[in-house]
Amino acid sequence: MENKIKVFESKQVRTLWDPDEEEWYFSVVDVVAVLTDSKDPQAYWRKLKQRLKAEGNETVTNCHGLKMQAADGKMRDTDVLDTKGILRLIQSVPSPKAEPFKLWLAQVGSERLDEIADPEKAFTRGVEYYRQKGYPEDWITQRMMSIKVRKSLTDEWQARGVTKEKEYAILTDEMTKAWSGLSVREYKDHKGLKKESLRDNMTDLELVLNMLAEVTTTQISQIEKPTTFVESRNIAREGGSVAKNARLDIESRTGRSAISSANAADKPSLEVAPSGIEQISANEDTGNNDGK
Repeated sequence: MENKIKVFESKQVRTLWDPDEEEWYFSVVDVVAVLTDSKDPQAYWRKLKQRLKAEGNETVTNCHGLKMQAADGKMRDTDVLDTKGILRLIQSVPSPKAEPFKLWLAQVGSERLDEIADPEKAFTRGVEYYRQKGYPEDWITQRMMSIKVRKSLTDEWQARGVTKEKEYAILTDEMTKAWSGLSVREYKDHKGLKKESLRDNMTDLELVLNMLAEVTTTQISQIEKPTTFVESRNIAREGGSVAKNARLDIESRTGRSAISSANAADKPSLEVAPSGIEQISANEDTGNNDGK
C-alpha cells in the first residue's frame, strides 16, 4: 500500500492507496481532528466509536486497522475507513466543517473517476508506486498485468453472484491451493508474511503461475456460467489445477521448486534466479510435488 499525507485546511490527513482494491483509505482520527477541532481527537473517536457500536452503525464494523506513520515517525496500527465509510462517519459528526470536507473528498474521489475513464492513469500510478518501493522493472511489468488479470476474474465472479468479501477469499484460497499446494495463509507463512499482500511478495514466476490460474478460472467460468457458489468454487479449483500442471512441468525441467520463500524485503530476489528458488530434494518425486 502507498502511504501519503493529504492536506485539508492546513491539517494533515494520512491516507493509504491499495493498488489491489484500487481504493483510498483515510485515517479516522485525522478526519475527526479536521471536523471537530478537538484537543484530543483520539479520545473523541473512542467515545464516538462506542456510541456508533451501541447503535449498530455499520461504520464501526467496516473500520479496521492499517499501518500508518505516526507523529513520531513510527508505523502504528491506525483505524481507517474507505471513502464510502468516511462519508458515513461525517454524517455522525455534527460539524459545520462537514460540507467542505465532503467537497474535498469528492476531489480526491475524482482521481479514481479519472482512472475509470482513462485506465492508463491507474496503470501509471501503480507503476510509480512499485518503482518508489524499489521493485525491479521486469517484476513491475508482471505485477501490473496480474492486477488486470485479477480484476477480470473478480468481475466474472461478481457477474456470477459472488458479492461477499468472504466468498472472494474462499474462491481465491481454493484456486491458490489448487496450483501451489498451499492455502493463502500457508503461502504467506512460507514467505514470512503477516498482513502484507501475497502478490506483492511473489517472484515473477509465481505471479505468472498465479495469473495462469486466474485467467483459466475466468475463461472456464465465462463458458460454463455457474449459478451457485459451489459451482464457482469447483471452477476455481479447475483453473488452479491447470496452473499446477504447468508448475510441475517447470519444476520437473528445472529441478527447482517454483514456490519461493523470497519476499519483498529483498526485492531483487523476486526476479527468478537460483538464489531465489528452493532446490527440490533429490529424493522427491517431482511429478507429485504439491509445492509444500
